Amino acid sequence: MDSGAWEIIHIPDKPAFSPEHQPTLKVYASVIKPKFANTIVRQLCKIAPLEDLRHVKRVRRKILPDNGEPQLTVILCLAPEQNDHLNDMPPDVQKLVGPYELSPFTTEVCKYAAVSKEEWEEQCKIWPTSFHPPTYNIDGIGGFSEEDKQSICKFMSVAINLAVSSHKPLVNAAVIVDPSVKRVIASETDQVYPSSAPCDMTTSETIPFNETGESTHCQSVNREANASSEICLSGVLEKLNGSSHAVACLNPWQWSLQPHDGDKCSQWHPLRHASIVAIESSAARDRYLFPNSSESFGMDHSQPSSADSPAKKQKTSINSPGVQNDSREAALRDPSMEKPYLCTGYDIFLLWEPCTMCAMALVHQRIKRIFYAFPNPTAGGLGSVYRLQGEKSLNHHYAVFRVLLPGHGHAHNALDLDQGLKHVTAES
Repeated sequence: MDSGAWEIIHIPDKPAFSPEHQPTLKVYASVIKPKFANTIVRQLCKIAPLEDLRHVKRVRRKILPDNGEPQLTVILCLAPEQNDHLNDMPPDVQKLVGPYELSPFTTEVCKYAAVSKEEWEEQCKIWPTSFHPPTYNIDGIGGFSEEDKQSICKFMSVAINLAVSSHKPLVNAAVIVDPSVKRVIASETDQVYPSSAPCDMTTSETIPFNETGESTHCQSVNREANASSEICLSGVLEKLNGSSHAVACLNPWQWSLQPHDGDKCSQWHPLRHASIVAIESSAARDRYLFPNSSESFGMDHSQPSSADSPAKKQKTSINSPGVQNDSREAALRDPSMEKPYLCTGYDIFLLWEPCTMCAMALVHQRIKRIFYAFPNPTAGGLGSVYRLQGEKSLNHHYAVFRVLLPGHGHAHNALDLDQGLKHVTAES
């Protein structure tokens, strides 16, 4: 596989803007006398806090060229976008105008915090802001090695092949991978419709595993992934003749338009998107490998963390370098091999960007990195419609990447997907 033909793009926490074209908001501001600065700022922080503009400095200081004296300008409050009449200021702010000899005017500040030094320098030309470089270092944000790129392309090809080869309609596929040993933990497809649910569908309690803790399906997937660097995406062309209406994350309400067969209701569910089913399979695998493990952990997992926080990464020697098999016998024999905490440290590969429901489920599972091939313009939760990875209130954050397929990686819809998959097949 020629990984040079593939491109892996990091999807940032906020929309990307060129440094010189930063979105702005209107605010009311006023020049103030230095002797009143502390008093005014304290009062403004109480009556008009800038909760969503914490990256913006409340006071701007500049030196006047005429006399070399410093001039202080303070942000009073936000201004309406449509009407910036001074009478629209809150009454509590207006009360400060007379006593402190204020002369309010409207100006602009940058809406989002800078993510690079270049952005920050451009923002400060409008109004001073603060810049805090990211403190976390999730593998891949700064680029991938050739070995890592080969591995990512390989597992993405597995997800594509799984999506188009398992069922008659084209569906989404999810492949959960432990990157420390490059092993597939779980691989599943949508099970939303009776037509997309396997005929011999079993519950997570009855999934067959071998002595190494792999399900029968994952054994074949791992053999496919490790057999050769040239992965043939068999069956792709045949599936392209159909539509993508069965892809659950693209059409989350499509199931309601389908006829319901009471005899088959146990074989499908409208919430069984590929990510959800893969999470269920991963949990079943853990229960098999660690049947007597305690569900209690030595720390409070509700504490906030980034995707690679050491406190949250509860991997044990079971996934240490050099360990290729996590056999059930070894897990039972060695008490130091503890059950992994959910999917901490794992990657997931998806054909389509997950919806917000699936994206939130992956937050709860402590997934470290998400890779998807095609955006979800209708319900995407990681860049197309929402950006859950940038939600500050969440107690876990993962890194998100889009894998651009060779020749047609910039596909934006299902029609473009057809061409992209055809090209991948031709190259394999």
